[in-house]
Amino acid sequence: MPRGVPKAGFRKTKNNIAKIAPQQLEVEVITNETDEEIDARISERFEILSDLVDGAISGDIRAMIVSGPAGLGKSFTVDRALTEWDPNETNHTVISGYVKATGLFKTLYQYRNKGQVIVFDDADSIFFDDTSLNLLKAVCDTSDRRRVSYLSEGSLIDEETAERLPKTFDFEGTIIFITNYDFDAMIDRGHKLAPHLNAMMSRAHYIDLTMKSKRDYLIRIKQVIELGLFTKTDSAIQLSAQEQADVVDFIESNVNKLRELSLRMAIKLGALRKSKPAKWKNVARVTCCRI
Repeated sequence: MPRGVPKAGFRKTKNNIAKIAPQQLEVEVITNETDEEIDARISERFEILSDLVDGAISGDIRAMIVSGPAGLGKSFTVDRALTEWDPNETNHTVISGYVKATGLFKTLYQYRNKGQVIVFDDADSIFFDDTSLNLLKAVCDTSDRRRVSYLSEGSLIDEETAERLPKTFDFEGTIIFITNYDFDAMIDRGHKLAPHLNAMMSRAHYIDLTMKSKRDYLIRIKQVIELGLFTKTDSAIQLSAQEQADVVDFIESNVNKLRELSLRMAIKLGALRKSKPAKWKNVARVTCCRI
């Protein structure tokens, strides 16, 4: 099954999407940090993220929540480590989109063993369903025995194996949540989900990647470019040092005009720089910037 395609019991519909809280608006944070200090802070957070994912793979970490803005590498960091460890997705799965409680229960059962990992990436609807939340609280608990139950009147069937699922089982796997939501900010604002978010944070390692401003975003983009976004052998776009410098210069010069500040935008600009060397900036201003 292709990565990111929800399994049976997972649906994404117009009505379900409407129930999901809007993405958080960027807040421009005023800071006295130098660019070097920001670079060091963000680098440290991503290093810690890598360490936490290693702990999740080994089974030493039962649950973790990764919070940060979209398109700046948090999913890539997690996915890369999991793919290197389990390239055939035998012991891990990535779920994106709307998550129904019955589908959640089935997936928890399928990946219930120690050494198995479930990743919920951009599946924030899971926090808006009481049944799903209670299931998650059970499997992320810090107690020695994590028993989860779904005591419905009917039976749940695993469509892949035709197996009838037990109504109660012990969960020994690991859960990773990747979200654009800032749990701390939502709790401080008194969001209606605050009690549930607090409960999840008490059960999981929570890492905020601390990218709150355009300046943070820009420095993160530069980091990833320097790490080989356009030079690694498996990079979709290969750019020379000068071409990379041109892309960075364009981003810096149009930081308040670009439709988004993200690695996806950097890749779009890199593709234009490669394919339209004579007039790429004009094309970029039309397609990537707000007028």
